[in-house]
Amino acid sequence: MKPKFLSAVILLLGVVSFSIKAQDQPPGQKPKPLEPSSLQQPVSTASARVRSPAEKYFSDVELINQDGQKMRFYSDVLKDKVVVINTFFTTCTGVCPPISRNLEKVQEALGDRLGKDAFLISMSVDPETDTPSRLKEYSSRFHARPGWIFLTGKKENVDWALYKLGQYVETKDNHTNIIIIGNEPKGLWKKAFGLAKADELMKIVEDVINDR
Repeated sequence: MKPKFLSAVILLLGVVSFSIKAQDQPPGQKPKPLEPSSLQQPVSTASARVRSPAEKYFSDVELINQDGQKMRFYSDVLKDKVVVINTFFTTCTGVCPPISRNLEKVQEALGDRLGKDAFLISMSVDPETDTPSRLKEYSSRFHARPGWIFLTGKKENVDWALYKLGQYVETKDNHTNIIIIGNEPKGLWKKAFGLAKADELMKIVEDVINDR
């Protein structure tokens, strides 16, 4: 049985429903990235805690933001938040800059709701090149404010987080131009074309915030 939080909607030119099954291989992408060693360690009964289905699925691998701060993927990035997630790399000269400009416009539309009602999450698909300092410089190009988080980290951890989002790619140039918009507390997840008009993206963000 598929958990409720995995139900989602994808918006490209039209709208069709889709779902993600835990541990399923993303279509056309193989082999599956190795599960981070930190997730393979046995947990003693005494220290074990109850984890939500969302945490079990997405995992809590350690990532690093543009300020050099460690962030757990589920606990710090996704839990109890509305998130707008895109993938990119700082040396990209194709779709990454226009998608980031779209997110800058979404940031402007959110105003002071950024970091409260919704968070923007940009995840590098080239973590070995994209150090926190490079992410910091890149974020300044798009006037990122608090609430827009840029993520990198150990390659195995980043790959695993991307895999769980269905965004894992073996080659950075093959990264998707799809944006994921999710309301984690409500279990609502949508996907949108990152090169769509910014106001169209904002309508989807508003719908997810309001859980419609």
